[in-house]
Amino acid sequence: MDLTLISNQLESIPKRFPDCCLGISNRLITHLASILPKNPEFTISIGSGSGLLEGLITYSNENMSVQGVEVDSTINRYIAEEDMNVVGGGWGLYPSAQQAKAWMFVYPRDPRLITKYIDTYGDQAVEMIVWLGPRVDWPDYEPCFCKSTFSDLRVLDNIGLTPYETAVVAQRAS
Repeated sequence: MDLTLISNQLESIPKRFPDCCLGISNRLITHLASILPKNPEFTISIGSGSGLLEGLITYSNENMSVQGVEVDSTINRYIAEEDMNVVGGGWGLYPSAQQAKAWMFVYPRDPRLITKYIDTYGDQAVEMIVWLGPRVDWPDYEPCFCKSTFSDLRVLDNIGLTPYETAVVAQRAS
């Protein structure tokens, strides 16, 4: 399925797609595109999977760059090849993350990976981290932000996620 066809299927109510964990709506895409950095700055989506969410964000706003990071490039179906990056294993870090203005984690598997990214590259260019996942998982991830310089947390409500999902923006504490 191409991004035009999928984008045309989006409504204000989130829809599940077989190759994305997150329920996606046009409201979600619009909101993420409004808060993520515009070119020439960029976002790195760590653990991007098929790249559907990232592809829809960049499709909706051509002034954005969302690069994907995954352990296997063959998983990617929607991110432009030049924007897809591979790391060596589930704990591998992508060095160019230190140049991104924003990081995005969608349904991450382990809070320790986020902590590892923050500890290694969090003092560089990154200004915002967006976490998207199940509400029930957030308490497991919140400490990795609260114990870091990214402890200014804002839960995003009514942005077009399913009732059991949430989005949190973490920024540097002032």
